Amino acid sequence: MPSIFPCHPRRTLAACLVACLVTSAAAAAPSEAPAADEIAQRPIAGPVTITRPDFGSEPPAPIDKKRAATLPFRLAPAATLPLLPDEAAPESVTIEGPAEATPEQMAAFIRRRNPQPKLNCTVEELVGYYYEEAGREGIRPDIALCQALKETGFFAYGGDVIPSQNNFCGLGTTGGGVRGAKFATPELGVRAHIQHLLAYASRELPSAPIIDPRYELIVTEHPDIHGQITHWTQLNGVWAVPGKTYGQDILRLWAAAKAPDGSDTSLAAAMAKVKNAPDDASAYLYRGIVYEKRGDLTAAHSDFTAAHTLAPHELAALYDLALLKAQIGEKKEALTLYKTLLDEHPGFFPAAYNRGLLALEANRPKDAMDDFRRALNANPQSAPAQNALAICELRLQDYPAAWASLERAAQINNADFDVLANQILLDACVKQEQTTKKKK
Repeated sequence: MPSIFPCHPRRTLAACLVACLVTSAAAAAPSEAPAADEIAQRPIAGPVTITRPDFGSEPPAPIDKKRAATLPFRLAPAATLPLLPDEAAPESVTIEGPAEATPEQMAAFIRRRNPQPKLNCTVEELVGYYYEEAGREGIRPDIALCQALKETGFFAYGGDVIPSQNNFCGLGTTGGGVRGAKFATPELGVRAHIQHLLAYASRELPSAPIIDPRYELIVTEHPDIHGQITHWTQLNGVWAVPGKTYGQDILRLWAAAKAPDGSDTSLAAAMAKVKNAPDDASAYLYRGIVYEKRGDLTAAHSDFTAAHTLAPHELAALYDLALLKAQIGEKKEALTLYKTLLDEHPGFFPAAYNRGLLALEANRPKDAMDDFRRALNANPQSAPAQNALAICELRLQDYPAAWASLERAAQINNADFDVLANQILLDACVKQEQTTKKKK
């Protein structure tokens, strides 16, 4: 049957989504905006499949500026999860060693970030497999699991690997739609992941029969890697390319998994930390995080300020206080803290992204673009940062650039709904009359 929209086959989909988003934007109060613990990894809950239209590499006709200015283009929210200081320099954390986070902490961390992970077993079963397989081989199970969380977007997927593969670390995936290895069960997928880490970190053979399809490749063809990559930060540019902060990103997830919650037990432990070490910034950060999770922002602000006073150059002290300042509406103070942080830690992705959002909020899209580009330099595979760059270009009415940025964001993560929604919204702004003339 011929299309009833021969000039614009995507127009019905665009119109429906535009109507839906405009209606929801008008109905929702600002306080109802969705929250997220960390940028760039907002998962799609449940077994969602996105069928993407082919938008092309450039707009097929000029964009209606008035319409583009009225539509609710979407941004991933700011990072909001405060940090504890690294207990050791990231470069010193070894791949081999015991766990520090408990299985219960890891399961709760996954569920907080993605209540409906796309797994072929329960969260608890998967965590158990990591602790069993990694524990047997001498690999840190909690950090190996954090690597899986980074690789899969907290088991939301969206890249080349799909959930049915039970491939939790991108084994055999080279991009461009290459799916990589597939394993019959989640347990075997975890075993292959741990064996691949072992091939990097040790020259000892795995205890279990080898099922990692690339283990022998590392052993026979990469003697410069086999047994030589003993620390997580050494995976930068090796496991992930370019992956300039690949290992550090994994360790930040690990730190977040170990962070305290808002329970009375955590508060009692926090009080003891401050009492026993009244001059230790990390004790105040720990207690501040507990207060923040309990909703006591005044007490959290006091503790984060104390930590910043004791350790003015500590990344976590700067970052946590900046988060709190933004949360309570002290945006100028937050920007000042982010500037100091990024001057001293220029590759810290969450601060760059958050500062970019504040600049956009203040209607400074050019400043925001600088920050989102900084974020992309730190993490080139961030679809939310690439999407945010497109929003800046839309604000500046550079529609061809925005179209191209959204296309790049879709290539990074083809299951990011914010990106798809923005592509459809921008597509709905194409002047249909000129498109019709062009096609005739």
